[in-house]
Amino acid sequence: MAHTLLPQELIRLKRDGGEISAEEMTAFVQGIADERISDAQIGAFTMAVFLNGMSREEVVALTTATRDSGQVMQWDLPGPIVDKHSTGGVGDLVSLVLGPWVAACGAFVPMISGRGLGHTGGTLDKLESIPGYNPYPSPARFGEVVKSTGVAIIGQTGNLAPADKRLYGVRDVTATVESIPLITASILGKKLASGLDALVMDVKVGSGAFMPTPEKSRELAKSIANVATQAGTPTTALLTDMSQPLAPCAGNAVEIVETLALLRGERSDSRVMQVTRELAVEMLIAGKLVAGREEALVKLEYALASGAAADVFARMVRELGGPADFIERPAHYLATAPVIHAVYPEQSGTVQRIDTRAVGMSVVELGGGRLRNDARVDHRVGFSDIAEIGAHVDSQRPLARVHAQSEDAAARAAAQLRAAVTLGEAPATADTLLQDTFRGDA
Repeated sequence: MAHTLLPQELIRLKRDGGEISAEEMTAFVQGIADERISDAQIGAFTMAVFLNGMSREEVVALTTATRDSGQVMQWDLPGPIVDKHSTGGVGDLVSLVLGPWVAACGAFVPMISGRGLGHTGGTLDKLESIPGYNPYPSPARFGEVVKSTGVAIIGQTGNLAPADKRLYGVRDVTATVESIPLITASILGKKLASGLDALVMDVKVGSGAFMPTPEKSRELAKSIANVATQAGTPTTALLTDMSQPLAPCAGNAVEIVETLALLRGERSDSRVMQVTRELAVEMLIAGKLVAGREEALVKLEYALASGAAADVFARMVRELGGPADFIERPAHYLATAPVIHAVYPEQSGTVQRIDTRAVGMSVVELGGGRLRNDARVDHRVGFSDIAEIGAHVDSQRPLARVHAQSEDAAARAAAQLRAAVTLGEAPATADTLLQDTFRGDA
């Protein structure tokens, strides 16, 4: 360790509320990556951070050390390299539309995404409902697809931010996941290893959010914007509502169907499209592809109306092993559930509130998500046509349609959905969709 500071001395320093220097942090994180530091020492370190917090300088040091613990991608492309990351939610298919849409406007988007865990859906699981789609190409192939198509959405490879893999694994079993400094460094260590010129972050707030309170979501958004910017990647964080599923569907194949409708311009005013458009505007501005918001909106509208965004999605699917005619014949390729039923409410009323986390967990129970990393996912199951807050539901307008493996599974999911939705007589409106914007300061 730098300054001959042994791992246990660095842990003691953090335990007692001291500050770790950038040099010490780099050496410690490298020790995590090359396994000189034990899981017990990582656990002690993360608990010390959890209890005592970190200064911004320490979080920047942890972030950059995590980024540099493995390969940092280098690009030689004729445009800006930009990306987006979300803290996850239910019906959050934003990445699937956003990546191709921004690429159609001249950006390059090397998007490294995750699988669903807990109640949140995973972008990779959604893409894997497309037969043949390979989310784990070789690094060389990943680079080729980004260069030729403008976007590739793939999974994390082992050589990017390997220290984070160990850190996260230990945090998961030592009750230290919910630390904002550790969450910030974990998200950014992986993202910044992609060699980005700019990053836009979507931090969720509400009943389906990863963070437990609006205050914590706000704190995380500020932390990510400031730490990433100070680490050399200009970053903007948007605070967006997750008090109900973002799209009117939740699952894997059902979200791919919705993605295609959005890319074809069929749902331009939907909630998911509003969030996607705001993130796209920020990405084009951050990538210096436009002078400001108005120019960004014009460029984005043209990319959608001309079919360019849909074409980029089709090319990405083809280049990563999916069917060449997928976008023309999705119904031919996407598996459908054997049981599809409308879920009607027990009495008529207006949707007042939705326990979004419960909806996500119901999708998991149907088989559409995982509670363990090694679980298999049934891409066919989920909910579609989910009623929004403020919608009137009755014997004609269902709460949703359930897609299930069996009648029993459908009945269980229907009961869970009814329990997750609060009905009433009064008119109801959803929380503001776009709640705040944080631009990082260096």
